[in-house]
Amino acid sequence: MRCRAFVAALSIVFISAGAMFAPARAAEEPDLIFKKSTVFKWLSPNDKLATYGIDDPVVEGVACHFTAAEKGGFKGWIGVAEETSDISLACRQTGPIRFKAKFEQGDDVFRQRRSLFFKKMQIVRGCDVKRNVLVYMVYSDRIIEGSPKNSTSSVPIMPWGADTAPLAKCADWLEK
Repeated sequence: MRCRAFVAALSIVFISAGAMFAPARAAEEPDLIFKKSTVFKWLSPNDKLATYGIDDPVVEGVACHFTAAEKGGFKGWIGVAEETSDISLACRQTGPIRFKAKFEQGDDVFRQRRSLFFKKMQIVRGCDVKRNVLVYMVYSDRIIEGSPKNSTSSVPIMPWGADTAPLAKCADWLEK
């Protein structure tokens, strides 16, 4: 009887933790661009570097690409390996920039789990008001202790093609 109660309590903890760390409102699932093996494993999947693409869900005309390490081996295969915090980021203007909604400095653009429970990767957005530049940063954190590893990318808001619309100002879209 004690064993059943323990299993039930443990199940509730796992379900609650999963709900607590579910992705926040941000970009949809990233598009896998390609993967390259970095470490060969005999009987299980290799360690890899994977490059993904996302579109900013609030700023039309901006896309970001990030590369993250993915653990192979049996733990990586079943999804319980803790991934490293080494993530690179590049964001670019891909069309006329149009803001869909107001945003705050440091708003999430994308969030992804990097371990079974407590570690997540986040791409956040800010606005350099003085230079009219969107600034994106990727980092990973944990509940107890985060990592100082990060990467930053800037997207100057520029005219695009024959688009004659007035140039957007990110400062006009910041929530105050």
